Amino acid sequence: MSDTAQTPAPEQGNPPALPLSVNLQYTKDLSFEVPAGAAIFASLRAAPQISVNIDVQANRLEEAQPVFEVALAIRAEATESPENEGGQPGRTVFIAELTYAAIVTLTDAPAELVEPILLVEVPRLIFPYVRSIISDVTRDGGFPPIVLQPIDFVALWQTKRAQQFPETAGNA
Repeated sequence: MSDTAQTPAPEQGNPPALPLSVNLQYTKDLSFEVPAGAAIFASLRAAPQISVNIDVQANRLEEAQPVFEVALAIRAEATESPENEGGQPGRTVFIAELTYAAIVTLTDAPAELVEPILLVEVPRLIFPYVRSIISDVTRDGGFPPIVLQPIDFVALWQTKRAQQFPETAGNA
């Protein structure tokens, strides 16, 4: 046997580590309102209809540094179910809005990976915290908790890109 230490070979199939450091996470904005007040609790007869809107924004904090703020914004609005099938929804039951942010540093990230890291990977990392906060605030507001389903951040990013950079017809 030799006296030299052998380093283990890297495991095959493992992806390389992301060039990403999460420096800080925080609640940037949180709002919960029940516009009808206590009256909604007396008149609510069925589970409300809930719509959820999601947006992701990324901004460089300092021009010379690879430090970014990534904000995941969620708006959940519950309305009374329509009395008749196909009818108009009733009053707003509650509105929950949350902007949860992370300050991240990208170190030596290839230019083509910066956008997907910021708009896909960072939101994936902070989403469990967003889910917990929305669930807690709706429960603490006197309603059954909203449990957000997993979000396909790749599809969200691709949709956002398609809206910002629509391709001209006929070009591949």
